[in-house]
Amino acid sequence: TAFAGVDPGVNESGSYAPKSVPTSKRGSSNLRKTLFQAMDVLIKTMPQDDPVYQFMDRKRTQGKPYYVYMTAGANKFLRIYYGRVKEYLSVLPDPS
Repeated sequence: TAFAGVDPGVNESGSYAPKSVPTSKRGSSNLRKTLFQAMDVLIKTMPQDDPVYQFMDRKRTQGKPYYVYMTAGANKFLRIYYGRVKEYLSVLPDPS
């Protein structure tokens, strides 16, 4: 999520603890835009069996702002995708 720039930023100063912090945006802007386009397609197509759509829809019904639920959906998507790729790579035969 840090590489994509959709991780929460850090905003600390002494004992001040803000309620929310903006995303860091330190990663790839192209990847971030692509993720938001994918989340937009999920919102428009409404696949009821997709866990990322269910998560984003729950955030929307909680009254979260657009950018908050889109970023949360992108984070969820990246975590699921990373887990699936990691699982796939673990079952590949050893090349040696």
